[in-house]
Amino acid sequence: MRTRTTVCAAAGALLLLTGCGAADMTRQASPFAGARGAKTVTLSVQSWVGAQANVAVARYLLEHELGYRVDTVQVDEVPAWDALSQGRVDALLEDWGHPEQEQRHVRDKKTIAPGGGLGVTGHIGWFVPTYFAERHPDVKDWRNLDKYAAQMRTPESGGKGQLLDGSPSYVTNDKALVENLDLDYQVVFAGSEAAQITQIQQFAKERKPFLTYWYAPQWLFEKVPMTEVRLPAYKEGCDADPDKVACAYPHTPLQKYLNADFARDGGEAAAFLKRFRWTTQDQNEVSLMIADQRLTPEEAAKKWVDGHRETWRAWLP
Repeated sequence: MRTRTTVCAAAGALLLLTGCGAADMTRQASPFAGARGAKTVTLSVQSWVGAQANVAVARYLLEHELGYRVDTVQVDEVPAWDALSQGRVDALLEDWGHPEQEQRHVRDKKTIAPGGGLGVTGHIGWFVPTYFAERHPDVKDWRNLDKYAAQMRTPESGGKGQLLDGSPSYVTNDKALVENLDLDYQVVFAGSEAAQITQIQQFAKERKPFLTYWYAPQWLFEKVPMTEVRLPAYKEGCDADPDKVACAYPHTPLQKYLNADFARDGGEAAAFLKRFRWTTQDQNEVSLMIADQRLTPEEAAKKWVDGHRETWRAWLP
């Protein structure tokens, strides 16, 4: 996601699409990727559950409506661009904005083709639990965060307030933001989305205050209401130098990308993936079934497909 190495034990049910024994696409290719003349598709899937929801529904429809064999492989965000460029995967369904990769692979090398918008707008920010924001409304302004640093302290934050992040592999600006805004906080990594969710849920169960890096769309907001802290306003280019960032994260229309050869020669599968477009509500509905209700990705996809025929029929070539 402008973010997102996943540990099996930490990720648990959130990795059901591929499992921790799945092929590492930074090192090898799927046996189905780029298989000319065969009705096979390989989809890249990121570790966060929203991306898994996209792939679950796309896979279900490709298999059950269009008769394809679908393989899924988990790849971190940036390595996924190399895998896509080299034809080791055919499609990436949720990119949170990597302009340097887009320039290299889409414009310069022309090995990746845009697949159109996903229909979902992503946003990263800093959040506190709504129950805390209602008691202390001024916490919603970053300039007041130090006032609450002592209440946000944990054993891991070294005497400072804790800013909870996900995995160290996520691309975030948080360390630079804490330093450049001169805040009395320490970034602490949970290790994965699943581990971060577990910590947030435990804080909420105990009604403790916390400050966390989080993002929308994400199903957890329905279980743990959170309120965003206003950072200095985002302006185009304010995050160009990673060491000097002192502004909020942008709102990012999420994009799909296809291997260029697949985009041209991928037949019905490529046409379908280009048309695949749904809403934040749709994605959250499937994410909630996978992560909270513990349905398998295929079960969640089938349930959504059964209830949204008018939506997905427009995606079929």
